[in-house]
Amino acid sequence: MKIDYHVHLEEGPYSLRWLERTNQAISHFKKEQPLKHTKEWLSSSMAQLNVRLETGAYSKEWLRFYLKKAKERGIQEVGIVDHLYRFKDARPYFETYMTMDETELGKKQRIWLDQVMTEDIEEFVHTIEEAKSEWAQEGIALRLGVEADYFPGGEQWLKSYLDLYPWDYIIGSTHFVEGWGFDNPETKETFTKGSLIQLYETFFGAVEQSIRSGLFDIVAHLDNLKVFNYRPHETDLLPFYERIAQALIEVDTATEINSGLYYRYPVKEMCPSPTFLSVLVQHGVTFTTSSDSHFPDDVGSYIDEGQKMLVQYGVKELCTFQQRQRIMKPII
Repeated sequence: MKIDYHVHLEEGPYSLRWLERTNQAISHFKKEQPLKHTKEWLSSSMAQLNVRLETGAYSKEWLRFYLKKAKERGIQEVGIVDHLYRFKDARPYFETYMTMDETELGKKQRIWLDQVMTEDIEEFVHTIEEAKSEWAQEGIALRLGVEADYFPGGEQWLKSYLDLYPWDYIIGSTHFVEGWGFDNPETKETFTKGSLIQLYETFFGAVEQSIRSGLFDIVAHLDNLKVFNYRPHETDLLPFYERIAQALIEVDTATEINSGLYYRYPVKEMCPSPTFLSVLVQHGVTFTTSSDSHFPDDVGSYIDEGQKMLVQYGVKELCTFQQRQRIMKPII
């Protein structure tokens, strides 16, 4: 069984780099393209990017690129999850818990939220639900998910909001430590402003709280604080790994092998780290596999490697979900 349970349709900020990456993704699926960096290529690129911008994040053509890549890579089940911070009506939640004051950090984060919070959740849900039958005809089960940022203290608002929609599963994730979005390249200098081990203690405390909230079917990329390679010696993190593993078992919550940091960020390592993974497996934690792709040509990236790691540790099954019900399926 080959699955990818953490796939995103589109995400800003909308920069020239975003245009270039989007053009690369579209061109990946076009059989015939003009020679790169010619006038004809530039004209063709501008035309396809104009269509991309006009049709928006949830166009059928864009989603079909994801389907095509999933088929190409032999994936039987795909879960699409957009970040909660994409949806405009979630703004009160983020404004409550993000640092958005007049400090340098607050100003940067306010600009970032304005750049990425552009979509309507109803449109997202409708797009995925409508596409399920088309994907099924192609032999792939499509599941509707959401990746919800967890903030300690925000559980009640988050539950009320998420209960409004027919999710197949909900991913919980921690991208903020005490209001600071640590995976934003423009704010990474904050890593150098205090004790690294204390930062990790606060981070893993929030991750544990997210698990024990019971809001989530999967808690994602458990050690993504390492994103820019600011990390203590891993032996100092072992007590945190044990706490997280115990919490996952006690609340019966799954996690993932997520390859996103490996191929998209400076740390060049999957989540969880091999040492963290061994602790989780020893405790009997349940896993799924995830590419954390944000463009269609990345669907399924390094899924095979993640599955091989699990098999090497003796894991025989992966978890999938339908209508919030966990379904275990064999890896091989």
